[in-house]
Amino acid sequence: MALPATFRTALALPLRRLMVMVLLPVVVVILGIFGYHFIEGWSYFDSLYMTVITLTTVGYAEIHELSNAGRVFTMFLCLGGVFILFYTATELVRAVVSGEVRVILGRQKMERSLAQLRNHLIVCGYGRMGRLVCQEFAREGRSFVTIERQGESLEDFQLPHGLPLHGDATSDDILKRAGIDRARALVTVAGSDADNLYITMSARLLNDRLFIVARAEEPGSDQKLLRAGANRVVSPYQIGGSRVAQAVLRPTVVDFIELATRIEHSHLQIEEAQIAPKSSLAGATLKDSRLRQDLGVIIVTIKKASGQMVFNPPHDASLEAGDILIAMGERQHLDRLEALASGQESGK
Repeated sequence: MALPATFRTALALPLRRLMVMVLLPVVVVILGIFGYHFIEGWSYFDSLYMTVITLTTVGYAEIHELSNAGRVFTMFLCLGGVFILFYTATELVRAVVSGEVRVILGRQKMERSLAQLRNHLIVCGYGRMGRLVCQEFAREGRSFVTIERQGESLEDFQLPHGLPLHGDATSDDILKRAGIDRARALVTVAGSDADNLYITMSARLLNDRLFIVARAEEPGSDQKLLRAGANRVVSPYQIGGSRVAQAVLRPTVVDFIELATRIEHSHLQIEEAQIAPKSSLAGATLKDSRLRQDLGVIIVTIKKASGQMVFNPPHDASLEAGDILIAMGERQHLDRLEALASGQESGK
C-alpha cells in the first residue's frame, strides 16, 4: 500500500538523516578503495585493506610503498574519515538516546498494522464521547482506528484491538492511512458540527459503501449531516435529555434497556443478525427455525429488506435473505444465532 504524501514527508526527514549517517562511512570507504586503486595501481582488496586500517587508525604499516600523491591522499582520507566516523557515531547515539530511532520504527510498525486491517471501524475524535465509543468497541473485540489531531490526547491510549492515529480527520490522506477504503464503518464525534460535516462528506466520497454515524451538536445539523452522507446522526443532548426524562417517568423500562444493551451484563443482551442467502434460516418460518427452542433466544423484531419493521413477529412470519433479526438472549446463544444467520453454522 502506497503511503500518503503527508506521512512520507513527516517520516522522510528523520529517516533521511538516519540513512545519511549510515551511508557516509560507506561512501568514504568506496572513495578510499578507488583512490588507492587509481593513484597507486593496487588491487581492490589491497586498496580496501589500506582504507580500513587508515580510517580505524590501528597504525599498521603500509602494505606497499606509497608515492607522494598516495601519501597526500592518505592524509586527507585519514582526517576526513575520522571526522565522518566521529560525526556518524555521535548522530547514532543522539538518535538512540532521543528516541528518534524508536519513533521511526514505531511509525513503520503502525503503518504495517494499518495496512493489514480489513472490515474495521474508524473513530474520528478522541474526546469524551470518542473515548466512550472506543471503549465499547474494545469491549466488543472489534478492530478500530482512532484519529485525533491532538497528539497528547492519545498518549494514554491503551485500548485492546485499537490503533491510535495522530492526524486531522478532515484530511483525505489521514482517512486513507486509516484504511477507509477497507473499513466497515466510521464514527465522527469531532468537537464541532463543521468538522463532522466535512469528515462525513470526505468519507462518503472515499467509500460509498461505508456506514457512517455522525455526532450533531446544533439544532438542524442532523439534516445537513444526513444529506452529506451520514447513515445515522446522534445528538448527545437530545438523547441525554430523553434518557433523563425516561429515568423519571419509566425507571424500570430504563433499567431493562440498560441491562439488555450493556455488554457487561452477559446474562441478557440484545443483538442483531442479518440472514445470508446461504443460511438455513433463509426461506424458513420463525416456527420452523426453532430459534426459541434450540438457541433460547427471543426474536423481538424482524427488519425486512424493504425496511419494514415487524415487531413481535408471529410464528408463521417468513424469514428471508437480507432480513435482520433483532434478538434477545444470553451472549453465547446470540453468538450462535449470528453464526446460523451468516451460514457458518447449520441449524441442525
